Amino acid sequence: MGNKRLDNVQSNQKNQGLKPLGPKSLTEERDACGVGFIADQQGRASHRLVTDALHALSCMEHRGGCCADQESGDGAGIMTAIPWKILQRWAQGTALKPEHIGVGMTFLPRHPEATDIAKQQFAQVSAAAGVHVIGWRPVPVASNTLGALAKEFEPQIEQVLVESNAEGDALERQLFLLRRAWVRALEAVQGSDELKTALKETYMCSFSNRTMVYKGMVRSEILGQFYLDLQDRDYESAFAVYHRRFSTNTMPKWPLAHPMRLLGHNGEINTLIGNINWMMAREADLASPVWGESIEQLKPIVNADNSDSANLDNVMELLVRSGRTPAQALMMMVPEAYLNQPELLNYPEITDFYEYYSGVQEPWDGPALVVFSDGKQVGATLDRNGLRPARYAITQSGYLVVSSEAGVVDLPTEEIVEKGRLGPGQMIAIDFETHEILKNWDIKKRAAQIQPYGEWVRTHRQAVSPQLFREQPQLDSQVLLTQQTAFGYTAEDLDMIIQDMAAQGKEPTYCMGNDAPLAVLSNKPHLLYNYFKQRFAQVTNPPIDPLRERLVMSLQMQLGQRHNLLEEHPSQLIKLDSPVLNDNELELIRQGCLQTATVSTLYAVEDGPDGLASALNVLCVQADAAVKAGAEVIILSDRIDNSGNPATLSATHTYIPPLLAVGAVHHHLISNGLRMRASLLVDTAQCWGTHHFACLIGYGASAVCPYLALESVRHWWANGKTQKLMETGKLPVTTLNGAQANYRKAIEAGLLKILSKMGISLLSSYQGAQIFEAIGIGPELLTAGFKGSISRLGGLTIAELAQDAM
Repeated sequence: MGNKRLDNVQSNQKNQGLKPLGPKSLTEERDACGVGFIADQQGRASHRLVTDALHALSCMEHRGGCCADQESGDGAGIMTAIPWKILQRWAQGTALKPEHIGVGMTFLPRHPEATDIAKQQFAQVSAAAGVHVIGWRPVPVASNTLGALAKEFEPQIEQVLVESNAEGDALERQLFLLRRAWVRALEAVQGSDELKTALKETYMCSFSNRTMVYKGMVRSEILGQFYLDLQDRDYESAFAVYHRRFSTNTMPKWPLAHPMRLLGHNGEINTLIGNINWMMAREADLASPVWGESIEQLKPIVNADNSDSANLDNVMELLVRSGRTPAQALMMMVPEAYLNQPELLNYPEITDFYEYYSGVQEPWDGPALVVFSDGKQVGATLDRNGLRPARYAITQSGYLVVSSEAGVVDLPTEEIVEKGRLGPGQMIAIDFETHEILKNWDIKKRAAQIQPYGEWVRTHRQAVSPQLFREQPQLDSQVLLTQQTAFGYTAEDLDMIIQDMAAQGKEPTYCMGNDAPLAVLSNKPHLLYNYFKQRFAQVTNPPIDPLRERLVMSLQMQLGQRHNLLEEHPSQLIKLDSPVLNDNELELIRQGCLQTATVSTLYAVEDGPDGLASALNVLCVQADAAVKAGAEVIILSDRIDNSGNPATLSATHTYIPPLLAVGAVHHHLISNGLRMRASLLVDTAQCWGTHHFACLIGYGASAVCPYLALESVRHWWANGKTQKLMETGKLPVTTLNGAQANYRKAIEAGLLKILSKMGISLLSSYQGAQIFEAIGIGPELLTAGFKGSISRLGGLTIAELAQDAM
């Protein structure tokens, strides 16, 4: 709504006594960013469009955060085409050739020496790249409009103009490389701590031949007052992306205001840690003819210190500069829920596109409305859940307005030819090269027809469907009891968790609260899982209801090598409907289309507690060698010895806890650039509850075979007491296979519940996301297997963990 109408609505509510019930903090909650774009279909540049965008932005003020000084905001910004008339005026008679010029919008430090060094370094890297620096243009600003906090951190804002022989997409790539080279050059500068700190404040908001970003730590209405360029009638554009920020996961800063270089983002990426981990793992395999050897200059692509939006933008920028359109890049990174969607029955090629990329790129998952532009396209897309609003209107003259609020631009009713909203996973865009307004299916059909994705999937992917469970117990009762005791099962685990799930097909229900003491404070040995607590979403997301939202949630996983993200070609994969495997399914994987290697997690007791560290090192070396030898699936098993023969725990052999084993191998392979070449499976006795499965998958496993838990179910079912309870109706009647299927069903429902608490829809996004807080894990153990996890307390060492297990 426009501000005036909003005021009228609020005054009417007061007059009619419609006072909301409940705490003010809940009933008047207005968080979540405001974002949108305005574009002219025909590409006609005008100052009116810029003015409309600033007005729309001012209507978003209630969507942003504000400092106690009532002036400094979490951030507001606008992305437009480059205002060549203003730049030509600055050039004072020197004729600019827009097709060969790049313009960088730069925040420089308020430190004269640091600013001089930054400009010198830019001149050097430009000269090395064969690019001529035309000059630096101070951006006219009205600093008196800023709040106290914004003014304290106000950067020196200048635009740098460069000239190159390249043009079009080649020029955009050259500018991308130049910007990254400048960042590395500044990081390498030697000097005092004060100088280095000042240089870190250098930031390039945009560096392009097509787009420019004006943004800052300001409120919406202040942006147009602060940047005097935006008031100039010579400032013309055919499109404008605008954004008002509500800071949720980072403190407000000038560089973190949106739009980023390609997008404005309203929402949160809940899988961020996993996305960063997987992107770091991919860097070793990145290659493209577009970049050649210069690809190394772009690394690292992501940065854990940056916000979720900044990292999303970084990966999207890599894809776009490598040849994808922004719409294609977002289809890869933020796919819709394509399984079981009736409308997609008419577009099988789009389903094939999503199926292909599900084996290449894990989704960046979380509630999100993303508005994007690279100067050739401008558009918006919603995530698979559609938990952020996105309204649009199209006029007779080809004006397209998309916004997270309705009515932010005053459009005459008689001019509007279409109004609507984006649904979950939907997209809308304008293509300035063809002057088309593209709707959801038009955009996706074009992306899906680029390669024969369906043929690749059908000929190169094997599906392992659920198999029947074993019908006969594999261990006698005494051996089973010994193994259960050695792996940490308790009578409560058997009675209240495993048996209950086998009987009911769902997780047991407990009373409210969990008063069990923290594992680190207990005198008794605990499983390693007990030191990890599942984190909840820390921002504005509602949890997902896995029952009502089952169409957007999925536990499917894929095994095999993930190929280079920048190229498209078929790759051999195995698709699993569930991460909970039985013995028959594990055997099918071993006999399938992928080369597998099984590595033992057992080691000799005689090595004592200190032997765990060396055993862990041996395990990582063996996994490393197996991947280099061509293995695409590594099975970490505690029921074979180092010679590959069947083995169990005994007086001579103990085990590496499976959570430590999978975490250590996962991070070891990432550090060696091998992680994307193989999937990790865990074949273990020490896994029976949903938290155990969540931990193993969260630290890198693709699937788990809980063989001892299934053996426990078989013994429970065959017990005379169980049969008697079923005969008398005190337990639901089930077959032996049905009891094991019930157990798997309960674990799957529990995993969906855990995903929902984090606002995550896909297990493939949860994999490796490490959404846990370690409580009582010491730095040595954290480094060994859980790099990147939060651990506010010290505690357990590797030797102490070994002693607990033994």
